[in-house]
Amino acid sequence: SKESINGILAFLKEGPLSTESEVVVSPPSLYLQYVQENLPPSVGAAAQNCYKAEKGAFTGEISPHMIRDLGVKWVILGHSGRRNIFGETDELVGEKVSFALSAGLKVIACLGEHLSDREAGKTEEVIRRQINAISTKVQDWSQVVIAYEPVWAIGTGQTATPEQAQEVHAFLRRWLTENVSVVVAAQTRIIYGGSVNAANCTTLAAQSDV
Repeated sequence: SKESINGILAFLKEGPLSTESEVVVSPPSLYLQYVQENLPPSVGAAAQNCYKAEKGAFTGEISPHMIRDLGVKWVILGHSGRRNIFGETDELVGEKVSFALSAGLKVIACLGEHLSDREAGKTEEVIRRQINAISTKVQDWSQVVIAYEPVWAIGTGQTATPEQAQEVHAFLRRWLTENVSVVVAAQTRIIYGGSVNAANCTTLAAQSDV
């Protein structure tokens, strides 16, 4: 609601926010313009999703060009909600990443495994498959942030331990080193999401690859 958004906007304006961090917020698309127009200048906005086309008969979808038209610079793609509720495949996520980048947006690309995958020892297999589908579509990695968001920790109150998060983040950096470049592996921001709050964010962020 606008009421809840206004509370978040007031919090962001009051700050203080660290100049060493880039802060981006992502409201539902219905509120993107309102948020973009009322954010403090130091904070960016991101759409929660977009489609892989500029225009067409895709009722209910939004395009990267619409997002840019509002002055919004970011989009989140491949979130677990899109993958697991709306059935988006790795291939589709890769195509959406490719098109969003070509349209001039910066992308926060989400990866993450189910609890059943982790319990079966398949975490790296799932993450490898997901990052491979994205990496083949990326020309400029400076426009991409990777978000590791284990499905079992999103909105559940469960959080990956700092060690679990670090393990996957380190795997992603090794994968980037071996399949893209040492420079990209070192410079790409890999953020963690999944029931993060003020109490646990410091210990998560203290990990060397988070």
